[in-house]
Amino acid sequence: MAQPITVVDAFTDTAFSGNPAAVCVLTEERDKRWMQLVAREMNHAETAFLLRRADAWALRWFTPMVEVDLCGHATLASAHVLWEQGLAAPGETIRFRSKSGDLSAARRGEWIELDFPAVPSEWADAPPGLAEALGARPKFVAKGRLDYLVELESEAAVRDLQPNLAMLAELPARGIIVTAAATTPGFDFVSRFFAPQVGVGEDPVTGSAHCCLAPYWAERFGRTTFLAYQASPRGGVLEVEFKGDRVLLRGRAVTVLRGELHA
Repeated sequence: MAQPITVVDAFTDTAFSGNPAAVCVLTEERDKRWMQLVAREMNHAETAFLLRRADAWALRWFTPMVEVDLCGHATLASAHVLWEQGLAAPGETIRFRSKSGDLSAARRGEWIELDFPAVPSEWADAPPGLAEALGARPKFVAKGRLDYLVELESEAAVRDLQPNLAMLAELPARGIIVTAAATTPGFDFVSRFFAPQVGVGEDPVTGSAHCCLAPYWAERFGRTTFLAYQASPRGGVLEVEFKGDRVLLRGRAVTVLRGELHA
């Protein structure tokens, strides 16, 4: 039987921008090896796999190389697909079971709001080779559960960054979040995210990174709500709200492809 698959651009309202994710809504259990092969075939930063449970949707995420514990843009894409295909009621809050615990998605006008765990970071010594790999001098370095967070001096420094991905891949973390206070009107902070360790050179828009960025900038700015821009070549916009041990991420999504897997 053919397996439907949908490609969605997340954290954008314009096709061919934001972060693309493939979404498979399964009708039966599939083994991990098959899911990893599908993710490698799709070759997006993440492919999401959903399976209906009694009171929620089981949700797993795979890069082309590995299964990951948390992915924001593929969760946003998954919620978008469930509503678009009539698998969730228009006003329903969608609940997910994942390796990062219980997550949820709700509609907020034209935006989708994700409720994710906060991932606080703490000051850390820069690992050897970090500045050389980035090609920039860090203003501040912190370490969260998943990633290093590096603040640079300016938005321009973040935008102009051309890191050595092979060197970044040697660092002991899932990825590197690079950020700075925004100077572009309307935005509070900008970021970029690099994760060659898991097969993603530069991720276009990274919801999970903002689970770390939200508490970081809340402490810096003394407030809890932000409009953030991820300054990758594709670019993406997120509304971010820090709520203690949770982070609310809001974004839009656009379907760009529907197809079928025959393997």
